[in-house]
Amino acid sequence: MDFFSTAEAGLAGLFLASFLSATLLPGGSEAVLFAVIKLHPDQAAAALALATLGNTLGGMTTYGMVRLLPARVMRSGIPGDGDGRKAANRLNALRRHGAPLLLLAWAPIIGDALCAAAGWLRLPWLPCALWMATGKAARYGLVAAGAGML
Repeated sequence: MDFFSTAEAGLAGLFLASFLSATLLPGGSEAVLFAVIKLHPDQAAAALALATLGNTLGGMTTYGMVRLLPARVMRSGIPGDGDGRKAANRLNALRRHGAPLLLLAWAPIIGDALCAAAGWLRLPWLPCALWMATGKAARYGLVAAGAGML
């Protein structure tokens, strides 16, 4: 049997696709999860766990890269007018609501921005990771249900 048709290779590819999909790179980790579950239904629980873990680690990578920026860059990064004001308002909303807003980290376009903003604001990493993982697990759970897992 060819390595690339094994469940292990499918799970490894799923983890990688999930990780990369949580960065600014475009990806279709949901389609990969669906395919892995359809091809290897006995690996459905592992696939769901690896997709959630990979996507959460990808989101936390974005969070961590932005958090590592020096504080002086953070203070000077938002201009006071125009689109900068809109961005500042969005950051204030995240500051007000905190890590629970990262339940939406799975959403296209805004998810990456939320992860970056949480790092920008230096929100505590553990609540961010937990809320992020919860939202991503719920999304992948729906995909798994659609594939017949649940």
